[in-house]
Amino acid sequence: MRIRRRLPIPLAVLLIVAAVALIVTLRKQAPPEAARLLPGADGFFYINLERIRRFNATGQLPPVSREPEYQKFVEETGFQFERDLDKAAFAIHYPQSWGDGTAGSASEPRFSEIFIGRIDSGRLTAYLKKISSSIDDYRGFEIYSVPFEGRTVRVVLLSYDSVAVSNHPDPAVIRGVLDRSRKLASPFGGPRLLRRFYRQVPLASLCFAILRVQPAEMNSLGGLGSWSILFPKPAVAVISGRYLFALHLRAEAFTDSEADAQAITEKTAAFLSIFHAAEGSVGAHGTDADVKAFFDSLKVEQSGDRAILTAIVPPGFIQKVLTEAPSNSVEPAAPATPPKEPAASK
Repeated sequence: MRIRRRLPIPLAVLLIVAAVALIVTLRKQAPPEAARLLPGADGFFYINLERIRRFNATGQLPPVSREPEYQKFVEETGFQFERDLDKAAFAIHYPQSWGDGTAGSASEPRFSEIFIGRIDSGRLTAYLKKISSSIDDYRGFEIYSVPFEGRTVRVVLLSYDSVAVSNHPDPAVIRGVLDRSRKLASPFGGPRLLRRFYRQVPLASLCFAILRVQPAEMNSLGGLGSWSILFPKPAVAVISGRYLFALHLRAEAFTDSEADAQAITEKTAAFLSIFHAAEGSVGAHGTDADVKAFFDSLKVEQSGDRAILTAIVPPGFIQKVLTEAPSNSVEPAAPATPPKEPAASK
């Protein structure tokens, strides 16, 4: 009888330990909390600047050139993105015409963001009150509506260290972010597209992007028109970067068929061949060990209905890119040699 009575106690302990282990595992596999707060969207981007600073990856960044508006923001709020921002998550809303995009009637993509960092809430609140056209009270929180370039940007302070921003035309979008921030963080939460493909993001990634690729529609975005060159049909791209003694980049295209994946792989391989051919004709940098290591690491392969591109960026290559960027400053002209004084007449 004593044995029977004691059995439930160790069994209960084992169940508790198993439950805790399961929760920890799920939390590790779940998207970062900042990303889980985002609304449903057609693309997501996340970056952990706090961890990047630990690797001193930003130590070689050139000084930030501040526009007058940004300088005024820094002076009034005390917040510098390059110094105080720790984590950032972005949701990209495509226009509805882009294959049922989530931006509604908007004619161009819209964005929702979560920023986490060292924030002086008092100074930021004073600044937002100064520039906002209206302030809406929602469940005890103030949502500031700021007019900007013909759009309304809505801002709300979620906590002492986090802010939500959205220029989505529907005010319910940022209200939904606020609602989710008030609930207990769940590893099962987050937008559907993010939850589905985050498992493809390598462990310990410092940043990642998950995008629905709409090749035809993206031609209107100028620089992103190259998507239509690589992608014959719509797909989902998962791009990530993690630091393991070097920056490891990985981009996967999830397609609807092996034929689509093969087409992407072949086109990407053709571009890589051009890059390798150009490697030997870039002057002195063609013999640079870091540059050569980067070009040699570029590889593309097909795995079923996926096309996978990988690359390894040495720390030296990153430093060269950041420190050897061309400067727009004009070098001052060398001072003219002053004329010699005439010899004194004798």
